[in-house]
Amino acid sequence: MAAIQGQCARPSIKSKAFLGDACFAGAKRSTVQRRGSLQVFNASGKALRDRINSVKNTQKITDAMKLVAAAKVRRAQDAVVNGRPFSENLVKVLFGVNQRLRVEDVDSPLVQIRPVKTVLLAVITGDRGLCGGYNNQVIKKAEARHAELKKLGLEGKIVLIGKKGITYFNRREGKYDIVGRFELGQAPTTKEAQAIADALYSEFVGLDCDKVELVYTKFVSLISSDPIIQTLLPLTPQGEICDIDGTCVDAADDEIFKLTTKEGSLSMEREKVKTDTSDFDSSLIFEQDPVQIIDALLPLYLNSTLLRALQESLACELAARMNAMSSASDNAKDLKKKLNLKYNRQRQAAITGQIIEICSGSSA
Repeated sequence: MAAIQGQCARPSIKSKAFLGDACFAGAKRSTVQRRGSLQVFNASGKALRDRINSVKNTQKITDAMKLVAAAKVRRAQDAVVNGRPFSENLVKVLFGVNQRLRVEDVDSPLVQIRPVKTVLLAVITGDRGLCGGYNNQVIKKAEARHAELKKLGLEGKIVLIGKKGITYFNRREGKYDIVGRFELGQAPTTKEAQAIADALYSEFVGLDCDKVELVYTKFVSLISSDPIIQTLLPLTPQGEICDIDGTCVDAADDEIFKLTTKEGSLSMEREKVKTDTSDFDSSLIFEQDPVQIIDALLPLYLNSTLLRALQESLACELAARMNAMSSASDNAKDLKKKLNLKYNRQRQAAITGQIIEICSGSSA
């Protein structure tokens, strides 16, 4: 032990070669940049060239992934815009019919409010990684909400949407009650939203849960997204959905996002959309009972809301991936610049040494 301590205190060249950094294992290097610079300084000319080529190839890959993510964000934007006419007309009819039923009670299982004993969390994550902290933020939000429900003495169940969330919670299956698993896909459709809505509907109507909450990421901008918790069930006949604080968001007020270019760089614009919710013509006669009409419209409204959440989550994932790949490309560019500088200095030092040797030999 004394001999080893002596070597660590004053290592010789041989002991350094044998022990490497073992003597300094307890010391913490402050930054990643310092570790990288140590590797660069100790590299030979061939190793530097190989590493420069490797960084160049990595930068090409990250640039390509950034462009692919930007193109997919545009497709996600088009999907939201194309779904606007259906959502607008659905909300308009829902509000109009409800105004004719101001004094009547709607007997629909989707609007039944009962004492909450069990809460079902529908957690929407991505199917892929390489998107920064997007998936981690949603998972942390879901875990925090689940822990909060436990403290309140309520039972929590989870429906997972997205491969990353499925992988994470499957490793902790003994801790959480998982009742469903779905993949998000690269282009959510009405069919996929319908399958998820049917699972949530059966849990709520079958009295297996008393409240359904949606945990997803709300799209704010290309560089910002907020994981939020929104109450999905029970619905209100007026077409409103409330958050966990009881604040209702009017379905007639909505926003759509547009990916544009501004001064040569990508930017995001949000556009407010106001749906006309004026009353129906008083002379309009319903062939069916208005209560039956609302009972048929509420499931459609549930599917529409869920599809919108899936599309917005996908847009957030793609925007996060685009930002992550942009940062990776910038880091690769900086690293390539440092490596080239080190390689040129090392090559110049070798040339200078050779010139000195030639001059010394000629003078002798």
